[in-house]
Amino acid sequence: MGEIAERYHRRAEAFERTVAGVHPDQWANQSPCVKWTARDVVDHVVGMHAIMLEPVARKLELSDDPLTAFQEARAAIEDVLEDPIAALTETDTPGGPMTAEQHIDQVVSDDLVLHGWDLARATGQDETMEPVDVERLWAAAVAIPPELMEKYRTPGAFGQGVEVYGSEVPVPPDAPLQDRLLGLLGREP
Repeated sequence: MGEIAERYHRRAEAFERTVAGVHPDQWANQSPCVKWTARDVVDHVVGMHAIMLEPVARKLELSDDPLTAFQEARAAIEDVLEDPIAALTETDTPGGPMTAEQHIDQVVSDDLVLHGWDLARATGQDETMEPVDVERLWAAAVAIPPELMEKYRTPGAFGQGVEVYGSEVPVPPDAPLQDRLLGLLGREP
């Protein structure tokens, strides 16, 4: 298993544990994403998995159960990452051409960390992110040019109803890196 596949697998394991930890009466809980419930967070993550499968001509038939739907989406992505032809298939992305595995790494794998926090916060679970993931996401976020970050913060810039990041939430400069990352990406730590 390559580095990208290993990172995805580790993050998917953590996200799946969080989904499995949601009690049936918590799916309607408000998430830190203003327009989303806990269920919406999982639906978004699963939907993004489906988008990552399009360039390699794969589709998802999903269950209505959030945990099963994520498990199905996860299995499909892991199949792509384990298939050298599919993983190295080049695709056009908003960030320019990249391989399917690179796109998965930059989009859904990173989403698992951030939206795992959203789901944990919405459902009263452990919100601690892996420090290695926080450092990686922080480095990527602070490297985003200001004009692109502004676009990421503009609702609808990437399609109707699409919001990538919210407005930055002020966080003290000496706060833990996880809190600074969450604030930078528009969440109240």
